[in-house]
Amino acid sequence: MKKVVLAFSGGLDTSFCCIYLTKDLGLEVHSVVVNTGGFSAEELQAIERRAYELGVKSHSAIDETEDYYRNTIKYLIFGNVLKNATYPLSVSAERVCQATAIANYAKQIGAECVAHGSTGAGNDQVRFDMIFNTLIPGVEIITPIRDLKLSREQEIEYLAKHGVEINADKAKYSINKGLWGTSVGGAETLTSSQYLPESAWPTQVTSATPQTVTIDFVQGEPVALNGAQIGPVKVIQQLQDLAQPYGIGRDIHVGDTIIGIKGRVGFEAAAPLILIKAHHTLEKHTLTKWQLSWKDQIAAFYGNYMHEGQMHDPVMRDIEAFLCSSQQTVTGRAIVELHPYRFIVIGIESEHDLMSNKFGSYGEMNKGYTGDDVKGFAKIFGNQTIIWHKVNAKEG
Repeated sequence: MKKVVLAFSGGLDTSFCCIYLTKDLGLEVHSVVVNTGGFSAEELQAIERRAYELGVKSHSAIDETEDYYRNTIKYLIFGNVLKNATYPLSVSAERVCQATAIANYAKQIGAECVAHGSTGAGNDQVRFDMIFNTLIPGVEIITPIRDLKLSREQEIEYLAKHGVEINADKAKYSINKGLWGTSVGGAETLTSSQYLPESAWPTQVTSATPQTVTIDFVQGEPVALNGAQIGPVKVIQQLQDLAQPYGIGRDIHVGDTIIGIKGRVGFEAAAPLILIKAHHTLEKHTLTKWQLSWKDQIAAFYGNYMHEGQMHDPVMRDIEAFLCSSQQTVTGRAIVELHPYRFIVIGIESEHDLMSNKFGSYGEMNKGYTGDDVKGFAKIFGNQTIIWHKVNAKEG
């Protein structure tokens, strides 16, 4: 009997895959869940019970949270990456990490096949297939939902025939939680005009009293929250716990999918949005204008390429080297104020702050040059434009 490694979350799609791979295809199913910071110990135990109830031969949980931060999220912070100026790549980046871990697990147990529950209309199918083709060439890829072109209703009906009950109301929304945010998909996100109802958001709004938090960065990495040195992963997790109950970071992303159609997805990502804005504010104080300019261009490419699952292209290592180099002076503290549905970056403190009043105060006083210096500079700086207008001046 052939072994198949199934990327498993315990949701509707992967539950269907479990039964289909076993009953219809006669394969030996080895399920694996890759935890990228989105599951509690209790949730992982529930997923394991679910897998065995569905008849898998073995189940494994792989914790990739630290590697996910170190290999992926860190660079999204360095690059202040928000796709279409909105989305912090909550799922895109996570899928790259998960697919890589699943490919390595398939090699480890000598599986002949690997399976995932992607549909034929989204980005995940491309990300998973491409990474599997790169890392485990020759291993057969099986995608039941995509190949059978199933709706969620058809999946629920199929599972019911095999004695597996699914909560239809719960299955109305596809929720994916990870360290870098939670995505929410449902009937509303399939339209261009409807917003998700309050009940669809995983975190309800329960905080109303404003509070101030501080985030300490060392060479671009968030290492402390409110003065407590807890490391980047815990900063993200604890900031999320503090800020998400305010309803901060809720939005709907509209973007171009890898396969060429437009797509919409809801997300809540308080910690990612706060960290990116706070980090960017610190950078604006500590980097030169051309560092900031080139970072914006390179990071935009990096985010788009990661979104498309191209994390294993060597150009990504080259860009990461640039991003790391740019962070040498990005050390300091950001002060952030939390309010219902919004936050404010109050300011920063850093010994690398280039806005030091030792060199002057914008619009008030300069200490590094004279007024005559500026007169000469302004003539030279605009000289070519002045010449163009003299040469091309029209009579009359």
